[in-house]
Amino acid sequence: MGVEDPNVLAMVEFEVFGQVQGCYFTKYCKEMAEALGIGGWVKNSKKGTIVGKIQGTKAQLDQMIEWLKTTGSPGCKIEKCELTNWEYVAKIAYTDFSVRF
Repeated sequence: MGVEDPNVLAMVEFEVFGQVQGCYFTKYCKEMAEALGIGGWVKNSKKGTIVGKIQGTKAQLDQMIEWLKTTGSPGCKIEKCELTNWEYVAKIAYTDFSVRF
C-alpha cells in the first residue's frame, strides 16, 4: 500500500490560528468531521487557537484539512492551519469525533 493511496489510514494533529474562538468553530468542526467519517477530537486552546487530532483515510483527511485551512465556521477568520505529527496508522484509534473542554 503506497503513501499516495487515498485509502491509507493516517492521523494528524492540527492547530488553527486566527479569530477562531467564539464563533462555534469546534461545533462546526465536529459536524464536518462526522460528515466525512473522521474520528478524533477538537478543542479551544488557552492561547486562542483551535487544536485537535483527526484520523481517517488520506482522502478524508485531505478534505478536512482543506476545510480547516480555508472554510471553518461562519464568522471566523483563519490565518493559518499548522499540521504536526502526521503519521500513517494500521487501525483507527478514534471511533467517533468529540469536542473536548
